Amino acid sequence: MSASIQWEYRVQSVGKFWGAKDEEIETLLNEWGEEGWEVVTVFSSSGSGNVMAVAKRPLTLATRRRRSMPGIEEMR
Repeated sequence: MSASIQWEYRVQSVGKFWGAKDEEIETLLNEWGEEGWEVVTVFSSSGSGNVMAVAKRPLTLATRRRRSMPGIEEMR
């Protein structure tokens, strides 16, 4: 049986719904893609005007972003 894939996630505001330029968002998403991120959803919070993107990529020691999380020391 193969080991299950572990994922890391990224959530980021990519602009304002009414003010975001398509080119800016496209550039950001292309950069994420080059880093191995796959966008899984984009949404706007009700009434905030913020556009948020959620992305994931397989969790590896080579790609893991630095973050403070319980248990992260176990992966080193």
